[in-house]
Amino acid sequence: MSRNRLLVKNAQQVVLIFAANYTLFYANTVGPAETIRAQYSEASFDRVIDAAGMCVLPGLVDAHTHPVWAGDRVHEFAMKLAGATYMDVHRAGGGIHFTVEHTRASAASDLLASLRSRLARMQRAGTTLVECKSGYGLELQTELKMLEVIEEARRSLPINVSSTYCGAHAVPKGKTVTEATEDILQVQLPRLKALMSAGKLRVDNIDVFCEQGVFDLDSTRSILQAGKEMGLKINFHGDELHPMNSAEMGAELGALAISHLEEVTDEGIVAMAKAKTAAVLLPTTAYILRLPQPRARDMLDAGVIVALGSDFNPNAYCCSMPIIMHLACVNMRMSMSEALAAATINAAFALGRSHTHGSLEVDKHGDLLLLDTTRWEHLIYQLGGHQEVIRYVIIKGKVVYDNDKTMGL
Repeated sequence: MSRNRLLVKNAQQVVLIFAANYTLFYANTVGPAETIRAQYSEASFDRVIDAAGMCVLPGLVDAHTHPVWAGDRVHEFAMKLAGATYMDVHRAGGGIHFTVEHTRASAASDLLASLRSRLARMQRAGTTLVECKSGYGLELQTELKMLEVIEEARRSLPINVSSTYCGAHAVPKGKTVTEATEDILQVQLPRLKALMSAGKLRVDNIDVFCEQGVFDLDSTRSILQAGKEMGLKINFHGDELHPMNSAEMGAELGALAISHLEEVTDEGIVAMAKAKTAAVLLPTTAYILRLPQPRARDMLDAGVIVALGSDFNPNAYCCSMPIIMHLACVNMRMSMSEALAAATINAAFALGRSHTHGSLEVDKHGDLLLLDTTRWEHLIYQLGGHQEVIRYVIIKGKVVYDNDKTMGL
């Protein structure tokens, strides 16, 4: 089998990446330069990157995004600045329902084109693994259209993708919670299961927006349980605007992750720590909606696995995990080391990928960043400066971003 080899070296450490036939990629060796030079003294490499004076970090992982949609909501930003709450906008026919209308009317090709552009922006900001949700269809055909677009992106782009079915993102207009829940259980999930069994679609996670006026605890539980029985990982929205006891329920169900948690209870934090359910915290949501910040310090002190996500969506338009880490440090009082862990190995854990992503280890995917600085902290310290700090982004052993020149997208 032929191998394409990439060597990343600096004075102290070498990361040697083998890329086999551009289909299976993994870090072959990570260690001291002298040891690797001796071990591979006769090896030749297709490309050598001299990282002298640079920092090498694992590729960033964005554990929560909604990147497939049409119909931005820039007009709603002024409403929020004037004091309208999330639910005020929702009740006025805006928010999710505005985007649903436009997404239903959009061709899959248009949705794919916008998704490719958004993922390219995330990739340039250092994201090498991203969770992508459906959820702006709220009925079978559009939800499948979104999932098929995500699947095409997974197959055709270098960035790693974790796909999430989020058909319970909102209650469709004209339906009750009970009717929407039955549609998901009796129509949408069975069709999704059939497509997955036929190998036509890969979906990794199931999500529900558990919230007052959306899906209550009972409906959330039934949908998540049905998804779990299909083999999907439970990874859902909980305790965002009101204390719904979502964390306790999620821990009971064995949820892999729960997102938001701005209103999580003390009991919920304890339950998540005990169940090893990751908390995916989203600094942009609290920032844009002027909500209380998620209690990151309480969760960390209690032993909860804390991850970070951008929550990229029409309400929180942020593609940059370095900015997310900065907000987490300033607004949620996380240390820079905690934020980096939350945006790499912990975020990978929240997606069930910590065995392959999130750190630089032998036999993990060759996903890494090279920073044009001698201290990695500059990636967080320089608010919005990641465009200058990131020199290379490498995914699966291949350079996909070289300064401001993107390759492969």
